[in-house]
Amino acid sequence: MSQLIRDRDGRFETPLYTVGEAARFLGVPVSTFSTWVRGYRRTPEGRSVVVGEPIVTSVAAGRRMAEIPFIGLAEGMVVAAFRRTGVSMQKVRKALTMLEQQMGVEHALASEALFTDGVTVFYDYAGRERDEDLCGLTEVISGQRVFVSVVREYLKRIRYARDHWAERLVLPITQGAVIEVDPKRAFGQPVFMRGGARLEDVLQRFLAGDRLRDLSEDFGVPVEDIEDVIRGTHQAAA
Repeated sequence: MSQLIRDRDGRFETPLYTVGEAARFLGVPVSTFSTWVRGYRRTPEGRSVVVGEPIVTSVAAGRRMAEIPFIGLAEGMVVAAFRRTGVSMQKVRKALTMLEQQMGVEHALASEALFTDGVTVFYDYAGRERDEDLCGLTEVISGQRVFVSVVREYLKRIRYARDHWAERLVLPITQGAVIEVDPKRAFGQPVFMRGGARLEDVLQRFLAGDRLRDLSEDFGVPVEDIEDVIRGTHQAAA
C-alpha cells in the first residue's frame, strides 16, 4: 500500500480507541495490550536486557486519548489469537518480524495474505528455528498448511476490503457473531449485529440496573445477545 493511499484511509490513520477500550473489546488485559502497542524493555536480574518491539499500530496521542486506529484493533485481534495458542509473545514477535520481511508489506497481521502467505512463512520459519512451540501455530491438513483452529477461527471473524486489508471484524468477546466493528459505522464503535445498538450504550444501561427485557425492547437487541456480551465482558474482566 502506498503512503498516499494510507494517508487517505482512515482505517490506518484515524485514532478510534484508547488502549483500555481496545483491550476490553478484544478480551485481553490492558497491561498486556499496552506492551503490544508500546513494546517493552525488561532487565531480569543476572540476565541480558529483553526488548519487545511494538506489534500493534497506534497513532501518537496522550495516554488517556484514543490512539488505536481500526487496523490496530484488527492486528491486536490476531495477536490475541496467537497468544491463546500458548506460544510465548517473545517468540511470536520474532516470527511476526519475519512475516513482514518475507511478505514485504506493512500491517501484515491485518492483511488477507495472512491466510495464505503468512501461514507458509510461519511454518517455514518455525522449521528453520527448530522451534516446536512455533510449529504449534500451524498444522497440515490434506497437504495444505493452515493455522491451528484457534487462530483460524479468529481470522474468520475478519472481513477484508478489495485492497486485501481488514475493513470489518466481529469481536471475540463472544463465541458467536454478536458484536461487529466497522470504521464506517457508528464512528468505529462496536455495535450489535442484530439491532445495531452501540455496545457501550447497552452496557451502560445494564450497569445502571435496567432489566435485560427492557434493554432488548428499547434497543431492538435479542436478550440472548445481551447475555452473551455480559458473560464475555465479565470473563474478560476476570
